[in-house]
Amino acid sequence: MLPLLDTSVKSLVHTCQSRYKRGMTDLAPLSNDTNSGPALWLDAAYALLLEGGVEAVKIMPLAQRVGQSRTSFYWHFKDRKALLEALVQRWEALNTDQLVARAQAYADDICEACFNLFDCWLDTRLFDTELELAIRAWANADAKLKQRVDSADAQRLAAVKAMFERFSYPKQAAEVRAMTLLFTQHGYMALGKVESNAERLARMPAYIEVFTGQRPSLRQLQRFCARHSLEPPAEALSILA
Repeated sequence: MLPLLDTSVKSLVHTCQSRYKRGMTDLAPLSNDTNSGPALWLDAAYALLLEGGVEAVKIMPLAQRVGQSRTSFYWHFKDRKALLEALVQRWEALNTDQLVARAQAYADDICEACFNLFDCWLDTRLFDTELELAIRAWANADAKLKQRVDSADAQRLAAVKAMFERFSYPKQAAEVRAMTLLFTQHGYMALGKVESNAERLARMPAYIEVFTGQRPSLRQLQRFCARHSLEPPAEALSILA
């Protein structure tokens, strides 16, 4: 079992968990202070995890990366296992808690609710694809972590299913539509599919129609683009006009 975190590290992780409650206009960076303290080490561990997997996350390479002595690590974390637990909690707070929050966000209809969820695919403060892939690769060799990944998947599916049920979709239809939406995104990640924002935005109205059976309005697309400081693509505008 991974160890419990000390108070300072818990505070850092809880920052991730609570920040969305203040709204998208008040999102803070993942780390409160990247110059010292546990945040410095956690950010370095995050970088090593993405670069080389969990086996790359070791104390000596971390010390070299942050420019501090190996012994200073132990001022902030009990041991390597505690650091790895902090990484997992960062992933849970960022990718799962934020996705659930977007699925629960206010919407006038199911199309707007899907656009709320699609915020995750354009804003790395809401969903970190590289971290998601790194955690899942790690879980392939760690049975206990695999249980937490499975739990996260279940939480996400339940939240998106509830989003559809909120707009009067029958339970089975809500579940299948939620699975289709989430598994489509998993496919993008697994295949390493890369799209420009323009390409992604152009497809979003059609994706929403496939997922919901309803076509979003031009106004909904424009609002979505505006909050991401993007221009609506001409292709999508012509379809929804």
